[in-house]
Amino acid sequence: MNYRWQPAPPQPLLVRQLAATLNLPPLLTQCLLNRGLSEPGAITRFLRPRLQQLSDPFQLPDMDRAVTRLFQARERAESLVIFGDYDVDGVTSTALLIEVFEALGWSARHYLPHRMDEGYGLSQDAVENCLRQFPTTLLLAVDCGSTAVATIAWLQERGVDVIVLDHHQISSPTPAAVALVNPQAARTPTPASDPPRFTELCSVGLAFKLAHALVKRGRETGLPGAADYDIRPLLDLVALGTIADIVPLVDENRILVAAGLARLNTTRRPGLRALKQIAQTPERLGVYEVGYQLGPRLNAAGRLETAEESFRLLRAQDDAEALALARQLDARNHERQKIERGMVDEVIGAVRARFNPATDFVIVEGQLLWHIGVVGIVASRVLQEFYRPTIIVGGEGGLWRGSGRSIAGFDLAAALRECSDLLVHHGGHAMAAGLTIRPDQLDPLRQRLNELARRTLRPADLQPPLRLDAEVGFHELSLDMLAQLDRLFPTGPGNPDVGLFTRNVTHQRPLQRIGVNRQHVKLWLTDGTATHEAVWWNAGEASLPVGRFDVAFAPRINEFNHRRIVQLKLLDWRPAG
Repeated sequence: MNYRWQPAPPQPLLVRQLAATLNLPPLLTQCLLNRGLSEPGAITRFLRPRLQQLSDPFQLPDMDRAVTRLFQARERAESLVIFGDYDVDGVTSTALLIEVFEALGWSARHYLPHRMDEGYGLSQDAVENCLRQFPTTLLLAVDCGSTAVATIAWLQERGVDVIVLDHHQISSPTPAAVALVNPQAARTPTPASDPPRFTELCSVGLAFKLAHALVKRGRETGLPGAADYDIRPLLDLVALGTIADIVPLVDENRILVAAGLARLNTTRRPGLRALKQIAQTPERLGVYEVGYQLGPRLNAAGRLETAEESFRLLRAQDDAEALALARQLDARNHERQKIERGMVDEVIGAVRARFNPATDFVIVEGQLLWHIGVVGIVASRVLQEFYRPTIIVGGEGGLWRGSGRSIAGFDLAAALRECSDLLVHHGGHAMAAGLTIRPDQLDPLRQRLNELARRTLRPADLQPPLRLDAEVGFHELSLDMLAQLDRLFPTGPGNPDVGLFTRNVTHQRPLQRIGVNRQHVKLWLTDGTATHEAVWWNAGEASLPVGRFDVAFAPRINEFNHRRIVQLKLLDWRPAG
């Protein structure tokens, strides 16, 4: 019983009304209500995401100013430099914009910082190196820049205008960019009947919106090529970056990912075809395959050195070149996994030796020479083990860099702002953030963050929640019903997989350990009305259910040897009653 079960309250009257109005199954209707959808119009848009539902890109803050300055640059034949980031969101954004600018007649170059040598974002070192390589009067910062007050002021002094296209939290004071296109600046609630909004877009979604705005303005002004330019083939990059950045798959993100996955499944990009081949993905890609098979391989280059290999893969025009690059990224990913496994074992061992669940509300660990390219992944693994906001820091010399991951109820970026006197740099989101710190400030940071967390979090917040959509009987779980639930696709953050539970089940036959290391468990469960096969992935040494018990699960359609059956992915169990 690792989880705190959170069954959604049943709403039988509203379910019946909506199900009848929209001709939907009651279980699907309950799931929609659990996701905050109670108006017929909003439900229809959710179940049928269409590109025409996207809002006008000029509704984004400063989009008009950004487009105006970019058109001035084209008219003046200025050289434009796109300064990106080394993660998948940053690389896909950069590749997308380079493709658009080249097609529409801009002179554009790109620069991706080196994680080890230059750090995150618009650092002074990275910008100086960028300008030495590509002298410019206009720099477009993508997936960074919202807190780069000093660097942007330095660029201004040297006659360089800066446009920021970013989704991270904005500093106060804000950087003096020509345009700050960031949905964080426009978090105004809108009526449920309004079109989907853009407040959760990541940078590649914003890059797509910028492309849309450029084409729209171009068609109005007679820009050569704009009338015939189709931005829809860019959506494979949008889906890739959006899923990899783990932003909520709601509103416009849901529309972009739904359309983008369809494009990704039939992509003509040699690089993406090669990456799918190397990763051995299934024919139909979903959020899981993009997030856990394609994304890590693209991320691997930027984690260990520079993201140039990933950028070149996305821009590859030749199948042979693409396959060679995909193999290189796969090798880097294996190297990253090896480094990560060693660090995870070391960190978890160190934390477990002194962890006090009653007093340790935040975990902060740092070590000389820990690889800064994997600290974010290691923080995620530690959080999964202990369910505490976690910051992992490493590096060498007098400045260490780190990354943090958080839990619901604790805004990590806001907490780091409360600790700014202890930090050299910091920034990020509520759930993920980065920082630079001097080693001697690590203990004070741990103490300060724990003080903040103890004021914010309740003991119940420190047990991972398991949200469950409904209680069902096994007889309700048919292939037809699961096909209806599949209309919630694509699922992910903000629109989670369906979670269900059934009470008072027993084993219909003895369970069986499976897998190379017998780390998984297959069960055959019955509640007296029907029997279903279930799999508990990575059960390890966890205690197995006996007697009568309640079971929480995600329903799946399993296809094997031309046989389709309902299979339950076991999430948790507890004794009946």
